[in-house]
Amino acid sequence: MIIGIDLGTTNCAVSVWRDGAAVLIPNSLGHTLTPSAVSLDEGARGAGGGEVLVGLQARERQSTHPSLTATAFKRYMGSTRKTRLGKRDFLPEELSALLLRRLKADAEAFLGEPVTEAVITVPAYFNDRQRKATRRAGELAGLKVERLLNEPTAAALAYGIHELGAETRFMVFDLGGGTFDVSILEIFEGIVEVRASTGDTLLGGEDFNEAMIEAFQRALKTPFADADRGDPVLTQRLREAAERARRALTDQPAARMAVTWKDQVFEAEISTELFEEAAGPLVARLREPVLRALRDSGIRAEDLNEVVLVGGATRMPIVRRAVTRMFGRFPSHAVHPDEAVAVGAAVQAGLKARDVALKEVVMTDVCPYTLGVEAGERGPNGQVKAGIFSPIIERNTIIPASRVESYWTLSANQRRVDINIYQGESRQVADNVLLGQLAADVPPAPAGEVNVDVRFTYDINGLLEVEVHVPRTGERYELVILGDESMTPAQVIARRESLARLKQHPRDSDANRHALARAARCYEAFLGDRREFIGRCITEFELHLDKQEPRAIEQARVELLKQLDALEGETWL
Repeated sequence: MIIGIDLGTTNCAVSVWRDGAAVLIPNSLGHTLTPSAVSLDEGARGAGGGEVLVGLQARERQSTHPSLTATAFKRYMGSTRKTRLGKRDFLPEELSALLLRRLKADAEAFLGEPVTEAVITVPAYFNDRQRKATRRAGELAGLKVERLLNEPTAAALAYGIHELGAETRFMVFDLGGGTFDVSILEIFEGIVEVRASTGDTLLGGEDFNEAMIEAFQRALKTPFADADRGDPVLTQRLREAAERARRALTDQPAARMAVTWKDQVFEAEISTELFEEAAGPLVARLREPVLRALRDSGIRAEDLNEVVLVGGATRMPIVRRAVTRMFGRFPSHAVHPDEAVAVGAAVQAGLKARDVALKEVVMTDVCPYTLGVEAGERGPNGQVKAGIFSPIIERNTIIPASRVESYWTLSANQRRVDINIYQGESRQVADNVLLGQLAADVPPAPAGEVNVDVRFTYDINGLLEVEVHVPRTGERYELVILGDESMTPAQVIARRESLARLKQHPRDSDANRHALARAARCYEAFLGDRREFIGRCITEFELHLDKQEPRAIEQARVELLKQLDALEGETWL
């Protein structure tokens, strides 16, 4: 069985193509969105370092147990940054693997059969390292990653699957929790063709939350002490309060933001104007990727049939107004902003499974980054300047693609040419990503008389074949750079076993865990009579848990959540 997974910065979703349609799979709480949060229960003991909580129950512990909880780790995929939870350090792909492992279990519970393969979505502007790390995360979770699908492409499949009989051009404007992607697509005669993809991997809803916190600090009459600003507990409380206030501003002109810290309530009213002033620089950053996508595609803004908004952060009025100003018209809300990418992943999974309902669909994609080699150039003074990037396959080339370029020796009697392969857009290779290296022997001759032909062939799975041909000798040299070659099978197995020792609690206890984690967070967030009231609610619920009567526990949990909703508003995803 193959599933589609939207591995998001803020939330994840899992889907399957079944009976000719995409079906979103609910988790153990009945939600189709699972927060991208991982937490260790410090009460659990063992060689693995604790019991793992994933999803909403983990996110609720973010402000109460910040040293044991991780969120937004997708932003660091492909890096060596480690997150310490308790006594153990985790790489971003290991945290993602724990999340994927849970999504896999939810899918198996829903489908009633083992899940072995997955299509996982990634931001279109993820580089090679980030894509490899995502693929490793899937393997560590016990999944064969059939395809890494660009998120705007997935959203386009969700939007365009009913448009296959028409000819249309549209832009997908995808602003999620941590990344921003723009893709321009064209549909004609059953073919969905990506014309251009670009974006910003460090721009998303999390950054707008930081802008909200900045606005809150400006509005406070009594600011936090400088010594407290770096406290992780305060940081998480501010983030959560900012998220709630930002969501409230979606449909009202002002929002109350309050944070309890050291037995004192800090609160202020944040107006739309104050928030938009703080978020102005972020809105300005939305423009350049849009312009670049239009330039690269060769399509004018007025020739687009629709601008489709995707990603939870596009609900913000400030973003919708910015898009309206850019294009002089209102954007489309034809797809669900939180579910479109997962639905598209299910469509791609159906294509992989060769579902008869999708037999007429042909999907093309583009290379999101330029691929090339390091070259040298001789200056006017005769000196050779090395470290210059020479593109071979440029960004937004439709893939699969094959391109060849010729290079000549720069020094007399040169006997070898080193081919260093890079991915990126900078003129200096030092600012790009090194993918691999290959050396070719050449016969000695005067400078500039011997050439080598370098051919790149790149496919939709991220496999790059490099072939170097020396015409004078007829020698050929080849290098294949796989979607992931950084770990041996034995290393994958060892790391998977290490993660498996971290026990995940049974699915049927998720609802109770979430209720207790949320109640504990609320107890810390409020003061006085409300705090005392929450404490009594927690005690009463724990008494029902001790009695182990399922029906009574369910009723008590519903009542506890009802009381919490009355105090702080409903849970958001």
